[in-house]
Amino acid sequence: MTGLKVIVTGATGMVGQGVLRECLLDADVEKVLAIGRSPSGKQDAKLREIVLRDFSEFETLEAEVGGYDACFFCLGVSSVGIKEADYRRVTKELTLGVARTLVKANPQMIFIYVTGVGTDSTEKGRSMWARVKGETENELLRMGFRGAYMFRPGYIQPAGGVRSKYGWANAIYAAIATVYPLLKRIFPGQVVTTAEVGKAMIRVAEKGYEKKVLEPRDIGEAASG
Repeated sequence: MTGLKVIVTGATGMVGQGVLRECLLDADVEKVLAIGRSPSGKQDAKLREIVLRDFSEFETLEAEVGGYDACFFCLGVSSVGIKEADYRRVTKELTLGVARTLVKANPQMIFIYVTGVGTDSTEKGRSMWARVKGETENELLRMGFRGAYMFRPGYIQPAGGVRSKYGWANAIYAAIATVYPLLKRIFPGQVVTTAEVGKAMIRVAEKGYEKKVLEPRDIGEAASG
């Protein structure tokens, strides 16, 4: 059996860094294509990178993205201080544009999307970000991939040298790291590490999962499976 060939988007963000790290470490992953707005800075024999400044032009990469088994979609923005139209464009329209190109090039692909706890699958709630994420999830599930899975992590603790782009956030994560094992025991269904997210994606791409929407507890279970 050949190893997994995966595409990772958003590999310079905190979650994407963790996912890329686990892919490069995992012997079951044969080949990684990282696509982002800037280089990841990583070097590895199985890593290839494409810098795409504007993800609305993702269809121009159709010839480059064929032959992959899975996409780990970690690209995203915060909804804080952003208008709904702009958040919808970046969160929903760009994501679905990428997905359409990928499913056309790889109809047997597994697509895993990082969303968040509290996402509104009904698309009718009062929370703007939750509605938009819910709309995005629902359309991805209908897209026609061999498998599509929505990862809804809660609190994510960086692991293995992964760092946030923001210094103030790294200070907070460093402080929380000292009590994280306790948090994991007290709130096992609400917290995960970047390493667990990456490992869970690989295992789900390989073996699937009984649920299409994975909450933090599911992510932890998949990571250890």
